[in-house]
Order: sequence, then C-alpha cells, then structure tokens
Amino acid sequence: MSYQVFARKYRPKTFADVLGQEHVVRTLRNAIAQQRLAHAYLFVGPRGTGKTSTARIFAKALCSKNGPSIDFDPEDELSLEIAEGRCMDVLEIDGASNNGVEQVRELRDNVKYAPTRCRYKIYYIDEVHMLTTGAFNALLKTLEEPPEHVKFIFATTEPNKILPTIISRCQRFDLRRIPNAIIAKHLLHIASLENVDLDEKAAFAIGKGAEGGMRDAQSMLDQLVAFCGDKITEQDVLDVFGFTSGESVAALARHILESDTVSALRAVYEQNEAGKELGRFLADLIQHFRTLLVHQADPEAATEDLSPELSQEVAAQAEMATTEQLLRVVDGLADVDARMRWASNKRLHFELGVIAAVQSLNEVAISDVIAALDSGSAEGLSRPQPAPRTQSAPPPIRRAAEPLRPAAAPVVIAERPQPAPVPAARAPEPMLAPSEPLAKAAPPPAEPTPAPAPVVARAPEPEPKPAPAPAPVVREVPPPAVEPAASAMSEEEVWKRLVAIVQERRPLIISWLHSATLMSITRNVLKVGFPTSEGFARDSLMRPAQLSFLESAAQEILGQSVKIEFVLDPSLKAPDFSEMGLGLMDDPPPAPKPAAEPKLEAKPAAKVEASKAEAVKPAEPAAPSGPQLPDDFYQDPLIQQAMVKFKAKLVPLN
Repeated sequence: MSYQVFARKYRPKTFADVLGQEHVVRTLRNAIAQQRLAHAYLFVGPRGTGKTSTARIFAKALCSKNGPSIDFDPEDELSLEIAEGRCMDVLEIDGASNNGVEQVRELRDNVKYAPTRCRYKIYYIDEVHMLTTGAFNALLKTLEEPPEHVKFIFATTEPNKILPTIISRCQRFDLRRIPNAIIAKHLLHIASLENVDLDEKAAFAIGKGAEGGMRDAQSMLDQLVAFCGDKITEQDVLDVFGFTSGESVAALARHILESDTVSALRAVYEQNEAGKELGRFLADLIQHFRTLLVHQADPEAATEDLSPELSQEVAAQAEMATTEQLLRVVDGLADVDARMRWASNKRLHFELGVIAAVQSLNEVAISDVIAALDSGSAEGLSRPQPAPRTQSAPPPIRRAAEPLRPAAAPVVIAERPQPAPVPAARAPEPMLAPSEPLAKAAPPPAEPTPAPAPVVARAPEPEPKPAPAPAPVVREVPPPAVEPAASAMSEEEVWKRLVAIVQERRPLIISWLHSATLMSITRNVLKVGFPTSEGFARDSLMRPAQLSFLESAAQEILGQSVKIEFVLDPSLKAPDFSEMGLGLMDDPPPAPKPAAEPKLEAKPAAKVEASKAEAVKPAEPAAPSGPQLPDDFYQDPLIQQAMVKFKAKLVPLN
C-alpha cells in the first residue's frame, strides 16, 4: 500500500474524533437521536477545521444499517465507501468546477430518483460559494422543497458570497478555529503512534503556525518528520517554516515595556539577519500585546493557548503597563503592519514602529492629567516605566529657602498653573507654622535637623513664651486641639491654615488658591474672592471634588460645618503671575502720559534742545530690587519657544 499522509491517515471517523467543534457535534448528535433532521445544512469555517470530515461523519450516521444512528461502525463497508467517496448515494460535488446552471439543472433532474443502498440520497457541495448567481437561483426551489429521501450538505469558507435566499433555507453551523492547546495535544498523540519524539514546545510552535487548522498542523508535522526523522525540536520547526519563537516575541515585548530601545532594535536586527519574515514577526508581536490586554481582563482566557513558561511571562508583562498604554502600542503597531505590506524596506518601518511604541508608553494621556487634578494628587501621573522626558518646572524655581517668589516670574509665563509661591508652603509641618500660639509652644532647642524650610518657618519666633495651649497633641488629635483656638482665630489665620492644609494634601490645586482672597467669614459661610482675570481658577475650585475637599479642610480648622462661596470681585487686584499682571491680556492698561509734556512750550530754545538730548539719551537702568537672572537665561531655547507660543514678554519683578 502506498504512503498516506497524516492529514488523510488521521482524519476523524466518528463524532468522538472531531476536535474543537463540540457545539456542532452536539447539535448533530441530538438531531439524529431526536429524529429532527433538516433537509439542508451549511457548514462554515476556516480551512482545515473539519467541514468535510464532519459532513462525511454525518452522512455515515444517516446511512448506517440501523440508521440514522449515532453509534455506527466506522469500519462497516458502507461507511468505508462514504469515507473514500465511492458511495453511489453520497455524491461529493466540487462547487468550483461545477458552478454553472447546466450542472445544477442536471442535479435537479437526478434528485427525484430514490437511493440504491442507503436510506437517504445525500448531495455534498464543497466550496458552494463558487456557484454562480444563476446556479443558485436554479437550485432555490429544489433546495426549499426537496424529496423526503434527499439531504443537502454545503460547505464554504466565505459565507458572505452566498445568496441570503440560500442561507435562509439551510441550518447553518459555524466551525471555529481549533485552539492551539488542542492541536498540540493531538500532534503529540500522532507522534506517539508514529514513534516520533516530538518536543512539547515544537508541538505548540506547529499549532501556532497552523492558525487553528488541524489539517495544516498535520501537514507540517508530516513535513518535519521527513526533514528531522524521529526527533523534532522547536528549533527545527522555526528553521523549516521561518517562524519566530514565542520567547523571542515575548523578549521583544519586554524590551518595549521596559523602554529599552537599544535591546528592542537589536532583537529586530537579529531576527532579520536570521532570515525570519518580519511581517510575520510583527503579527506575532501584535498578537502578544493582544494577549496582554486579554490577560488584564481575563487571565484564564489569555493563557489557554500558551505554554506554561510563556504563560508566566505574559502574567508578569501584563502588570508592567496599563490598558491605555497597551492600546496605544497595538494601534501604532497595526499602522506599521499596514505600511509594511507595501513597503520594500520592511525593517525600516519595523524599527520605526518599535521606537514609536517605546515613546507611546512614556506619554502621559490628558485623561490621566484630568484625573490627577480632580484627585489633587500627582500619583496618577506616575508610570511603570521611567519616562525619558521631565516636564516638571518646580525644581528650577525652588533654588533657595525663600518664602517669596525668587525671580521666577518668566518661568511662570510658560506654565501658568505653577505659581512662584509654591515653594514657600513646602514646610514639613504646615499646620504648626501659620499659627502664632502653636509656634510659641514649641521650644527652640528642639530643632536637630538642618533642613532650611523648618528654620525659615520658625525664625521669626526666637523668644519662647510659655503658653497653656496644648500644642504637642495638635496633629495626633486634631478636633480637640483645633476647636478651642478656632474661636479666637482671625480671618487671616484661618486663611493661612487653609492654604497650608491644601499645600500639604493637594499641592496640585494650590496655584488656583494663591490667586484667591478670603473676603469674609459669616456664620458658617466662607466668602472667597477672585479677580475677574482668574475665572478659570474659580471654576476649577468649584468642581465637586475640590469644593468638598476645601469645605472639609475648613471644617477641620473651625470645628464646625462650613460652606465655601467663590465669587469674582473686580476690586481685587490680579496676581503678578496672571495674564493681566504680566500684561498679556488683549487690552493692557494704558501707559501714563509724561507730566513734562505741557511745560515744553514755556522753555527757551536752548533748554528745549537740552531736554531733547536728555530724552534721546538712554535711561540709566534702575538698580534691581530683587534677585536677578543671568543673561543667558533670556537666550534659553525653551524660554524663547514659550515666548513665541504664548505671545509673551519677560517682565522683571520690582
């Protein structure tokens, strides 16, 4: 007997042999057992998933001796004839070569004849979508009302090409792609029957390359046996078919997640030099990131088709990035995949895609910024990977322990949400410094740390004065300690305490509060005013989350329920760091007219000439009243870009 390939030798013979299609097998078995047989069936699915094999098994069950029966003998003579395509009553027709109207008319004429040996006359049409529209229309009437002894079984890989009128006359069964784990297990079973030593990793690699088709996997195993003999390893699979190992794909994904661009590019170079297909490598990488996304939603579903070692790696990598980051990476790689299909230099596009993926992981989304502002904490902006760019401006501003703005007004022009007074409230104990009675209770010798911020906060109180106020228990038991002092606190002290609490607990909103002024405290209502130019700060603080936090802080200070009311007051002066204070508004205040202009008419000609000369002569620069910036500061590229972007100008502080 001639050699028979694995795909034909190990074709399923009974319903129990069909793998990965339990939903189809169960429906057909129940239909036979309950005698609920339809006249037409349509099997839809990718290649190699068992459409033809299931149709033949169903035909064997219908045409068995005591049929229809589920438990038929696959070695029976009639079953063997059906399996080999020799049965006169089970006709297999190729729809690709018999797709004309004449062939369908001939079939329609033969339908009326009764079967010779079997109970039913079965017509199996493979690739039925290849029939022409005329052939489909010629088959409609017969397909809808065939004789009782006729059954139709259709199979196709493209159901969208079949007329809806044909599909509506059939019972449709969608065959799924067979999971990788089932394919690997079946290949190991075939290898044991063939006395072939097949490595488990090699079986998973074959299943991955088969893409859910059992016939493709069996054909690949047959080819590997011819190449390797009786021992097959994973490296043999990769060398023969040009696949990339799951470990290599996982390693590249880890380099991207760790922002290691050099190692990621080296991995792409090594795969290209090894002759691997970069298009397939990129598809595997996208599939790997998709597995990470699935693992974040359902860990069990993500590891169904993976080896145990790779499952552990996937579980570890899924914790290295958020869902939004992974989605951005997948979108970017998908765009690269579309470009690579038509590009001659595939490696170039692959490398650019890897670099873009690393950068997208380090980006901060606007949704993260809004969430962090609403929560009042910067923890939401932290990333699992080290970001290569630093966008925070406070480090250069806080150069010395000065409670006032240390000549940082030009920087504030570029980043308005970060005012200069921020460093003044960075003391470790903000609730102790603003209150005079509490600061006096702390003895001066208890300052062992040389930190500059606490020294500046307590320097104005060098003379200790005994006071009966229970200062040591203020932070441990806030309500009892704060409530007695709240009745004697002035509005200024209440405002200082409120600003200190906001600086300590929610530093991201302190810039909005610095432009406000406490106008009055009436009963349980704090009226806070803003200049008309600071409407954005007022609206931001009126958000439910921020307003609730501020009211709770005020209640903690005053010891009673407090409501805060924010208003815009035209009488309040705009802060120096605002657009109005820096002269960036559309209508700047008019410059004062020179007082000496009307006196020029009464001066003699000589004095007029002298005054003109003095006016032409450049004025002497005024002595700086505060700390000055170096000259190269104004030539800094970032400052220049900020001035162009915001149409700003640098105004020194007096």
